[in-house]
Amino acid sequence: MTRFAIADAPFEIAPLRARLLRAEAGAYASFEGWVRDHNDGRAALGLRYEAYVALAEAEGARIVDEAFERFAIADAACVHRVGELAVGDLAVWVGVSAAHRDAAFAACRWIIDETKARVPIWKHERYAEGDAAWLHPRQPGEE
Repeated sequence: MTRFAIADAPFEIAPLRARLLRAEAGAYASFEGWVRDHNDGRAALGLRYEAYVALAEAEGARIVDEAFERFAIADAACVHRVGELAVGDLAVWVGVSAAHRDAAFAACRWIIDETKARVPIWKHERYAEGDAAWLHPRQPGEE
């Protein structure tokens, strides 16, 4: 199973979750990121994600590999969309299985934070006023 993937079409979460099930895992944590209808006080109509796929998947795989070194987890995976997305669309999913919930929650949070900070995926948001803007990931500690 590929532990990090870029998807250019909608994907189902249930099969991804099922692939994380392990006999030694007593916990599962996940994160779903959806396209919202606003950003920084502005009404948003949708967005487009772009990525250099080979580089994004390689860096994403490194992040998941690092999660295995940092946390006591059984398995983990992350999928991030690219292309045009509408308000309400699933943009990113992270799932982690572990023996205990603390490790599952911590690893899940760490994977999404590192993905947003390190993976070369660019976000172009469209606003209700008719303009659009490229948004860059915030660095840790920024509000």
